Amino acid sequence: MVQIVLIGIAAGAASALLIAASASGSLLSLLVLHLAPLPLMIAALGWSHRAGLIGALVAAAALATVFGHPFVAADLAGIGLPAWWLTYLALLGRPGGTVAGGVEWFPVGRLVIWAALTGSVVGGMFVMAPDPAGFRALLKRVLDVILRIDSEGGQAAADLPSAADVDQMLDLLVIAIPPTAAAMSTLTNLGNLWLAGQIARVSGRLPRPWPRLSDMVFPRIAGILLAVAAAAILLAELSSDVPPLVGRLAAVLAASLLIAYAMLGLAVLHAATRGIKGRGMMLAGTYATVAVLGWPVLVMTLIGLIDSAIDIRGRIASRRGPLAPRP
Repeated sequence: MVQIVLIGIAAGAASALLIAASASGSLLSLLVLHLAPLPLMIAALGWSHRAGLIGALVAAAALATVFGHPFVAADLAGIGLPAWWLTYLALLGRPGGTVAGGVEWFPVGRLVIWAALTGSVVGGMFVMAPDPAGFRALLKRVLDVILRIDSEGGQAAADLPSAADVDQMLDLLVIAIPPTAAAMSTLTNLGNLWLAGQIARVSGRLPRPWPRLSDMVFPRIAGILLAVAAAAILLAELSSDVPPLVGRLAAVLAASLLIAYAMLGLAVLHAATRGIKGRGMMLAGTYATVAVLGWPVLVMTLIGLIDSAIDIRGRIASRRGPLAPRP
């Protein structure tokens, strides 16, 4: 138990340092911020979920000491508790099943959906910000800095946006940032969970077998939640009786769930390319294209939605016959 506490404290300190490093506001610091859940997840997967929880609390306490109490809620809701909860679920197992020593581990598909739900919490924090005027003022300061850089870079003053244009841009950002934050948080949680799992696996401390992405299946509730979110967005746009807040929260949930379905689309790609020569290069090229261009994620999302409706992988498997056992 002493080792778990010490590991948790070290992980929390590392996470707090990564978050504090983002205070400079540079692009590199923002990239570092996305790695803040990683130490907590490594501690949880490699030692115990209790180490991850201790790390989350230590990180929140350290940030509160340095920056003030508002960082406690932001860190716990956006980074610490989601990191602990996802690793807790990943380590859940019960007797049963025919593989992995007779242990039935928490399904990867449900884990991805939970990552989407925790991501939607982050996006919802922007929607439910206690000081909307302050949030808008912060965005305006960011835009002013960007415009000043453009002006110093030689752009003519006549080409710079007017005050009315800036207000329109602010209105757009206020609407776009929450779902974008939800989608990015979902990706960040999944990416850090994968990386932490790989680190724990290589070190021999991962207690569960590595799952096969192509076997990922979503629970039925995922489709229901996405349909409800889409209906709420539509109603908020068409009916004045539905508060706009409902539509904005629904957009946050829909954005995070669509990222989850993009992961399902990648699972379909893994299943469809199994046994094909050059499969590794094909998958690597797809991941690189999605990461660099961005918009191909919409194609993966569409494939995931189609698979959930007509079972593309099942049709492919029925034509190929039974799969070889995984080594």
